[in-house]
Amino acid sequence: MTVIETSTALAERKPRAVRRTPAPVPAAAGPLDIVRAALETGNVDMYREAVALMKEMDAFAARKAFNNALADAKAQLPIIRKNKLVDFENRAGDRTTYWHEDLAQVVDTVAPILSSHGLSHRWRLQGKPGEPVTVTCIISHRDGHHEENTLSAGADTSGGKNPIQGVKSAVSYLERITLMASLGLASKGDDDDGRSTSEQTAPPAAYEPPPGAITEPQADNIRELLDSLRVSKTAFLTWARQKRIEDIPADHYESCVSKIKEVGQQVRK
Repeated sequence: MTVIETSTALAERKPRAVRRTPAPVPAAAGPLDIVRAALETGNVDMYREAVALMKEMDAFAARKAFNNALADAKAQLPIIRKNKLVDFENRAGDRTTYWHEDLAQVVDTVAPILSSHGLSHRWRLQGKPGEPVTVTCIISHRDGHHEENTLSAGADTSGGKNPIQGVKSAVSYLERITLMASLGLASKGDDDDGRSTSEQTAPPAAYEPPPGAITEPQADNIRELLDSLRVSKTAFLTWARQKRIEDIPADHYESCVSKIKEVGQQVRK
């Protein structure tokens, strides 16, 4: 056998390189793993420190989730339109007139958006007879973190309200203000809420829909469908990509009506 043939034979007999699978990287220890490891040592002080560390890490994660969810929700929260007129004779014998946003409108607008991001709101009431009413608005996230805003006020006895009606009016006012403050919401119109002077505040100018939008009867029909079929107005406007029902293009009217009926049937199921 020649030298060349011998080299070729040895090359053919050379074993092929074996591919080795890299060893799996161990997963990072979580808070609960740290607590378990400390428990296994039998060291009470180490265990307590591990539990405190776990709580701190959980709280940090919950705060981060809360802030992220609130930021995403705020990107969808609209400006609240003042929709309620208050007009009564005050104690000085003059007329008190102003517009403000209704609590029900605020809640109906923000609640579906908050819920879609794992957020919710509630209020805590405090007060004794004859003392100012205190309302605390609590915004909570499903991961556990929550934040609070507190405001106090005396009973609202304007317009001839009795004491019970005055407390109820004050609570409704404080609930609305604390909720809007907690979410950083703004209302559309002059800031005349709570004004008590002889000046007459003119109602906001009638809204003019854009050219090519649906007619007023068509807008009213959509509102009636939303109410009768219990379909969320906010969710519908999000789907329609419009800020107002009046802004819906006329050529989208039929598709909007069909969509409302479709969703309404699903709600009934």
